[in-house]
Order: sequence, then C-alpha cells, then structure tokens
Amino acid sequence: MITIEAVLLIIIGILIFELIIFVHEGGHCIAAKLSGVKVNEFALGMGPKIFSFQKGETVYSLRLFPIGGFCSMEGEDSETETDDERAFINKPVWKRMIIVLAGAIMNIILGLIMTMIVLAPNQYFGSTQIAQFTDNSKTSQSLKVEDRFVSINGYHIFTTLDMSFALQTAKSNDFTITVERNGEYKTLEHVKFPTVKKEINGEKKDIIQIDFKIHAIENNFVNLLKQTGSTTVSTLQMVWSSLAGLVTGQFGLNEISGPVGMTSAVSQVAAEGLKTSFLDGLLSLVNVMTIITINLGIVNLLPLPALDGGRFVFLLIEAIIRRPVNRKYEAYIHAGGMILLMVFMLIITIKDIIQFFV
Repeated sequence: MITIEAVLLIIIGILIFELIIFVHEGGHCIAAKLSGVKVNEFALGMGPKIFSFQKGETVYSLRLFPIGGFCSMEGEDSETETDDERAFINKPVWKRMIIVLAGAIMNIILGLIMTMIVLAPNQYFGSTQIAQFTDNSKTSQSLKVEDRFVSINGYHIFTTLDMSFALQTAKSNDFTITVERNGEYKTLEHVKFPTVKKEINGEKKDIIQIDFKIHAIENNFVNLLKQTGSTTVSTLQMVWSSLAGLVTGQFGLNEISGPVGMTSAVSQVAAEGLKTSFLDGLLSLVNVMTIITINLGIVNLLPLPALDGGRFVFLLIEAIIRRPVNRKYEAYIHAGGMILLMVFMLIITIKDIIQFFV
C-alpha cells in the first residue's frame, strides 16, 4: 500500500529534479543576460506550454513534460550572420564560453549545496583511517591500525564513498592499496578482503566485506565544510569513473538508466529511507538527487555534439584559429548529435521499462 509519506516523497523528488533542470538552464540564462545576450525564452520542461508570462524581453514558460528545459538565446543556432549586437554569435568567444559552461558549473554548485544538506544532520563523519580490526580480520595481514587509505587499485580515496565504490566495482578480490603509514606512503600488493555470497538478479556473487572500523570525525562547522568539499569531489570522481567504465566496457548497457530507471531508483531509495523516518527518506532522496545533478553537470561537459561540451569544443577551435567554424556545418553536426542522443535515450528508456515489468 502506498502511504501519504511515499507519495509526498515522490512529489518532492519530481520538484527536486525540476530544480536541477532549473539551476542548469538558469546558469545559461543568467550568464547570457550578464553578457548582454538577448534571451528569447526560458522554459522549464518540454513539449506544449502549460502557462507562460513575459518579463522584459524574455518569455518564461512551464511546459507539460518535466524531462528537461531550455534557454533560447538570440542567434544561438543561427546558420547565417546577423547584425544584432545582442545575438549570441556576435559576442566575444570568451563570453560565449562562459555562457556554455555556466549550466554545468551551476549543477556542480547545486551538488555541493545538496551534499551539505545531507551531511549536516550527522553527528559524526567517517574518516578513511583505520581505528581497529574485527576479530579474525583478513585485511589485518596487510593493513595496520592508523593506516590512512590513499588509493585502491589506483582509485584515489577522499572519503568512505570512494572506498565503497572502489571495492564494489573491483573485478577480483585482489587489491593494490596505497596507504599513508607513519607519515610515509606505502603500497601494499595482493590485499584480500573477506567475502559473502549474495544473490543479485538471480545470480550468486561474492560481495566484499570490510573487516575493520574507521575513526569518526566530529561534525562541527569546519569539518562540515571539509567533508562537503571532499564528498563532492568523491561524487565527481565516481561519476567520471563510471562514464569512463562505460567507454572501456567495464559497465554494460544494463547499468545505464534513463528517466524511467532513475524514477524507479529514486522511489526505491525513498521507500527504504521511510522504513526509519520521513527525514531519513527525504535525506536519502536528496542524496540520490545530488548524484544526478553532478552527473548532469559532468555529462554536459563531455565533448559530444549537441551537449554543452561539444559546443565548447567549437568555441575553443574558434579561439585558436581566430575565426568561427562554418556555422552551417556546425549546425549539422549538433543536429546529428541530437538525433543520436534522442535515439540513445529511447533505447535506454525501453530497456528501463522492460526491466521495470520483468
């Protein structure tokens, strides 16, 4: 039975997702206006308009489908020259670079704020330094009390989030770990952790267990700021590593989720948090949304056509050769990239729907 609290969390989740889109497009919009570019429309959502209003020269609209948004600037996608000095294409290349990057930067800043919100209620934070081992610890054969983790299989360790990600995504229970011991870095080969068998998607797998305890860090204002920064860096690293894993084949298509998959995941996380309290459910929801906003920021910076990163590449080329790339060809490339992106999202959405009902 769906409770009122669960429905409320779903609504909050949708609102937070819209906030993520609002912040991204708002970054473009604010940067454009500060750079003297005319913004024709700022839209939240896609598809038909639900309502709109005009303030100054800009139309602000809310659209039917809460799956995105856009900031339409004068001359942004024009294939021909224009005499309008307020057109995007007529602004200095450095200003256009700032406008293009502003959305992703705002997403990462939002991730920083949301990370602080999630961490603030904690009495303590987990460090990356070993306090003691459990009885019959397997890792104590290599590690020692007071060792501080520096890297696991080359994956840099800033927080416990990094430790969990590095261990969970490892291909085998055979680790190369670098620790700081007595003020010096020491690399340990063939470190093994205890494992337990668990059934995941109908298949039994060996799940690595941690057999030591770590030192706690007291939550005060200074430590909260430090932990917020470290955790945001950890999330950035995790998202980037996951994207690299997709390219190298470490992760498969089944491990990618679109809007349907994300909605399902958010619902599951919120439901799990509700087992203890509404606040825990809300914080779990915000935690997932933090990963999504940082993920959106990084993905948009990828140098792919139709994405902000792809547009930035063309601006970088323009800055180097001191003239713009033929706008007609650039428009064709971005249009082709958008088509491929939509096809990819359609495939992922179909996959998510199949997994949802299977």
